[in-house]
Amino acid sequence: MHRITPIVKKLILPNIAIFFAQNLLKLDLIDTLGLRCVLSDYFRPYQFFTHLFVHASFGHLFSNMLALLTFGPILEHTLNSKKFITFYIITGLGAAVLYAGMQYLEVSKIESLYHTYLIQPDPKSFVAFLKKFPHNTYSSFYSFISTFFERPDDLAYIAKSKAIVSQLYTLKANMPTVGASGSVFGIFMAFSMLFPNTELFLFFIPLPIKAKYVIAIYGMYELYAGVRDNPADNVAHFAHLGGILFAYLLVRWWKKQNQHY
Repeated sequence: MHRITPIVKKLILPNIAIFFAQNLLKLDLIDTLGLRCVLSDYFRPYQFFTHLFVHASFGHLFSNMLALLTFGPILEHTLNSKKFITFYIITGLGAAVLYAGMQYLEVSKIESLYHTYLIQPDPKSFVAFLKKFPHNTYSSFYSFISTFFERPDDLAYIAKSKAIVSQLYTLKANMPTVGASGSVFGIFMAFSMLFPNTELFLFFIPLPIKAKYVIAIYGMYELYAGVRDNPADNVAHFAHLGGILFAYLLVRWWKKQNQHY
């Protein structure tokens, strides 16, 4: 591991400071700085940038900062500090834009189902709406669903079902996304392009694997998981793919411009 470099240090410190500020001082920084869906009333353009410095848990923070500390100094030393911070911001923003676009499509579909349900509420449509969310969402309303099927014309149950659908849609539309993962995946992509044959050890595989194969495996998995769109999966897979994509384009562009590393 290279000695920590200036920009890497300046990136790690605010991530740590923000995490401890929100946990020790009980500041709701995720609510303010996290990236909201563009359809949300709470969306602000600055969130495309600020979400990169906020993390939901210590494990989330630790994994991203460990990756940044491992590969960041090598890239900063190779590219130079100015180019490295440019790379970090562009890949982070690019990842956020791609993710925001996919999130817009997903939330738009749920919004359409939501408005349709308000016009034509019935038990089957209610269950279909719940299946757009994690399985425990359906389980938590199992008793209500059973009775709703028995009394589909009961105005009280119809009103309650509308309230539940409205609440779930609002939660989905306003859910904040946080983390530096887009930039981190971009850093790993750039590392694998500049040092493709460097052998790496992964925690779950006891054999060394070349960096170019590791990023290929990660990329394929992120694409699979993103397309699969498991409602219970709260990982921003398209943000990871966005970081990989923009890193690839940026490194290729620099090479085409004959810029030296």
